[in-house]
Amino acid sequence: MDSGQLLMSPTTALEQPLRTRAFATARMHCTQTEQHVCCEECPTSHPNDPIPIEPASIREVHARPKIVTDIAQQHSPSSSSTSLGDTSSSEPASPLTPVTDPHIDETDDSVKGAVEAAIQPSSPRHRRASTVLISQGPQDVQRILAGDGEPRTRLVEKVCCGGGCCLLDALPDDPTSKSTLPVITPDNDAFRSLHLKLGPLNLDSELTKLVDLPPQTVSFDKLSNDTVPEPSEVYRHPPKFVTPHPPFEVYSSKVLHARELTKPGAEKRTFHFDLDVTDYPEETGEVDFIVGGAIGVQAPNSEPVVNDIFDLLSIPSYARDKQILLKTEGGRWPTIWGEESPRELVTTRRELLTWCSDVQSYPPTKQLFRLLAEYAEAPNEKKILLYLSSAQGQAAFCDLRTGPHITIAQILHAFPSSKPSLPHLLSILNTLMPRFYSLSQDPSLSRNRDGENCRRLIEIAVTVHETPNWRGGPRTGLGSGFLERIANKIITAEKEGLKPVNLDLRVPMFRGLMANPLAREFVTDGPMLLVGAGVGVAPFRGFVQRRLKSANCANKVWVLQGVRDSLLDELYSGEWGVEEEKVKKVVQSRRGEGRYVQEEVRHQADLVWFVINALDGRVFVCGSSQGMGEGVEAALVDVAMDKGNLRREEAVEFWDKKKGAGQYIAVSDQIPFSNLALHLEWIC
Repeated sequence: MDSGQLLMSPTTALEQPLRTRAFATARMHCTQTEQHVCCEECPTSHPNDPIPIEPASIREVHARPKIVTDIAQQHSPSSSSTSLGDTSSSEPASPLTPVTDPHIDETDDSVKGAVEAAIQPSSPRHRRASTVLISQGPQDVQRILAGDGEPRTRLVEKVCCGGGCCLLDALPDDPTSKSTLPVITPDNDAFRSLHLKLGPLNLDSELTKLVDLPPQTVSFDKLSNDTVPEPSEVYRHPPKFVTPHPPFEVYSSKVLHARELTKPGAEKRTFHFDLDVTDYPEETGEVDFIVGGAIGVQAPNSEPVVNDIFDLLSIPSYARDKQILLKTEGGRWPTIWGEESPRELVTTRRELLTWCSDVQSYPPTKQLFRLLAEYAEAPNEKKILLYLSSAQGQAAFCDLRTGPHITIAQILHAFPSSKPSLPHLLSILNTLMPRFYSLSQDPSLSRNRDGENCRRLIEIAVTVHETPNWRGGPRTGLGSGFLERIANKIITAEKEGLKPVNLDLRVPMFRGLMANPLAREFVTDGPMLLVGAGVGVAPFRGFVQRRLKSANCANKVWVLQGVRDSLLDELYSGEWGVEEEKVKKVVQSRRGEGRYVQEEVRHQADLVWFVINALDGRVFVCGSSQGMGEGVEAALVDVAMDKGNLRREEAVEFWDKKKGAGQYIAVSDQIPFSNLALHLEWIC
């Protein structure tokens, strides 16, 4: 059977062998409902979810705290295990009933009357839930949890956000008690970009529950006369103590070539790299690159960011690259892995900020604000920093952490009078961890080729993710930004007629230690359906090239590739090593039919059902877990309902079992080790 016919016309190529009596019955009785989308009748890849009926308006309850206290005191012990989130709904024909609380002892007329007086529907409506609104703010939650020292119900903890909002102690907003010493906010763009809501904060506001000042666990010392200085290659390679898995070190892979895969006008830029790993050291235990395996890229902080932090901390230029003796009191830092123990290492301040401490990937903590407050000289800045590390500033702190991305340099710019010591700052920063990326072809295939000048290469595809920074320009991710800077240097050199290999650009990397699902579940036989969107489809390129080298796997692999516009951002077009129209279907969401890849899964229902029910058949999905991944999973459930005559619960259980058996593998391209796809081969 021609695989192109199977992919393009599943209803004709697979209709006869799959349409058994049970399937025909399922198709005949399949109806479009709010919970299920029929595969053949789906008009869009985003079915409209039912919009819940808005609850009737509830009048303001001024006596609510008293009612809540009485309810909590009279709460039955037998109902303490019942969650407030448990609700029950009735059929449309059910009689209309007032909203009641199943946890309240309705034999008490005083409590029953208080609740009925507190909540009165404005118009009759169907019963939606049997709960009572007992809190409208963090003060109510705090009162229920703690009360006046008396025990209270703990049920509301099950719906707590975990951010500590219920523990805040807001400043009083009394005009008669306002201080004559208002807090004057710093006049700079960095502070304004934080969008802090300080409320009635003034210089003499009382702040409570301040976090403790974080201890300093890092110190610098001068080198002794008998210490031999270590050579530093800070702009090319991390120091030796940044080891992935001792006794092995980070390997310096030479970049032989780079090019841009996407066209001008694409929403996201994707670059391709050729990395030389010919001299990668041998490891024990037969550890080697395997198809779908993982490697780690140790990306550094950019030089402008490091210099900016040095300037903000007023560290002179001569001291930045001067070798020092680093002493730590415990933990693994500044190494990646290893024993947690005190260390003494020879290094420089620039090496520590470039290769060891993450200054842009994590949101700020209260410990950071408390540290900056300790070193702040301006009273206004000190008060704001203390406010952010106190109970009164909990709401502003939560908004700051959940808002736009904030870097260490941005905070230092916002509070210019705070200049903490570098050792104390390094004591609370997170370790700069490597980014893991997946391999996409079995390297054992390339070992059969002989030649004196053969080079072992890794081909990489990486998409650059950008977000706005506080200066109004773009901010890229750590790993993607590092690789993009290398790609731009190579592209510029080629335009000037220079050979990229002569630039001697390097990518620090090592063989990954993480168990990648793509490597675990890849098998040599059996049909395979690969579903991906964006750069998530890149690992499948190696899968296809590897599978088609086996005669037993011919016409047994198909790809559904989702792109926005095939003219702009289709990756590796014409580079799959096979007649692509026979194995690959490109689905465009911004051009042509405007179809998403999850909708194409429904249209290819016969193909999906054939692959997943075949011996050693596997379905791989690689893409965004919150967008494309969830949509594809919902589409697969619809396929099982239509083709297998299953109820929704049975269809979900069907795919769960397939996932447990290793036949349905879903990997998100948002986790570090699957952003990139790599293809390993020997090139003479």
